[in-house]
Amino acid sequence: MTKGIELAPAKGKLGILLVGLGAVSTTTIAGVMAIRKGLAKPIGSLTQMGTVRLGKRTDGRSPTIREFVPLTELNDLVFGGWDIFEDNCYEAAKHAGVLEDKLLDLVKDELAAIKPMPAVFDRQYVKRLDGPNVKKGKNKKDLANQLIADIRNFKAKNNCDRVVMVWAGSTEVFMTEAPCHQTIEAFEKGLEASDPAIPSSMIYAYAAISEGIPYANAAPNLSGDIPAMLELAKKTGSPLTGNDMKTGQTLIKTIIAPGLKARLIGVEGWYSTNILGNRDGEVLDDPESFKTKEESKKSVLDHILQPELYPDLYNDLHHVVRINYYPPRGDNKEGWDNIDIFGWLGYKMQLKINFLCRDSILAAPIVLDVALFLDLAKRAKMSGIQEWLSFYFKSPMHAKGLYPEHDLFIQLMKLKNTLRYMRGEELITHLGREYYD
Repeated sequence: MTKGIELAPAKGKLGILLVGLGAVSTTTIAGVMAIRKGLAKPIGSLTQMGTVRLGKRTDGRSPTIREFVPLTELNDLVFGGWDIFEDNCYEAAKHAGVLEDKLLDLVKDELAAIKPMPAVFDRQYVKRLDGPNVKKGKNKKDLANQLIADIRNFKAKNNCDRVVMVWAGSTEVFMTEAPCHQTIEAFEKGLEASDPAIPSSMIYAYAAISEGIPYANAAPNLSGDIPAMLELAKKTGSPLTGNDMKTGQTLIKTIIAPGLKARLIGVEGWYSTNILGNRDGEVLDDPESFKTKEESKKSVLDHILQPELYPDLYNDLHHVVRINYYPPRGDNKEGWDNIDIFGWLGYKMQLKINFLCRDSILAAPIVLDVALFLDLAKRAKMSGIQEWLSFYFKSPMHAKGLYPEHDLFIQLMKLKNTLRYMRGEELITHLGREYYD
């Protein structure tokens, strides 16, 4: 064993503040409440059901992750958040239509007690939505200060020892780094001037990081990953992670593409189309929001397949991504992938994948895991980018000048090795020579 990291205990209550109390957030909250009551199992959650192997395969040591590292118990979680609509979480969950009424009614009182705080929102950044429950302020700095007051009030009212914030709102329009994003000073001047280069999600990120709170971005928009926020996180000790939760079609890509590359099977084309009918689908029907999502989805294959290293196999890959808003499907997303591949001597083959999934059902355990792991990182005094959580994201945050790791299996190894490192256990390389020497 090696020396581990000193981890503060997970004592007291952990507040999980969610920006956007729509389908994903209400499915997460209702799910945790149902699991606490023994009504369901936390399927899909690494923190609740995953294990981590320690030592040799012959040692037989594979505790659950929640036994191995001090994670906050589900009974100690308190939920809150902001939304542009005034519906409480029970009403919002009913409207989302993800979970059956029978289950929702069993946790109705707890859900109904969670009412959204007025949100920071501007239609300039999400053009297909509008709602009445919106903050007003003289400038964006004023709005940020209102969010900071909300965080402090929530923490005090609910007797929370710690708080985590997750942006679970809609995808904002595509943006690139601007001058106001480069330093804390420039960003704060931008807030005071209500610079249009600062969207709503950045205001939330600023509020959280200013308070030293861990922040995750579950959408693909530019948010906590600008130089100013990274500088601020270093100063306040906030752990950061994101961007864009890996749920449906991209999850499948990060499973299939590493297998094709491992066997050196060429890929000539990968055509992906989605139909989605929930609020996310409606927002992505706007070309500017879709551009943000498209960039997130399309970058995955380039980084996994590495055409610069394997030009004969992947240099001429035609990658197409389409998302179509189709209201009858609601939250039940369907992804079609047609993959044109070639093998020995260039002979062509095809893969066709039809993934009928439930968007929020796949996203909810990610929200839970990310919140619990970010809180662990904070108690381990690990500030800034938490690349070990890239397992959960389509566009993982990473250090400047470093390419992101998208291979799902390498990501999982990185995550579990980070947990081993925290506890002073030997890292596992899977070399395996010790069994034969």
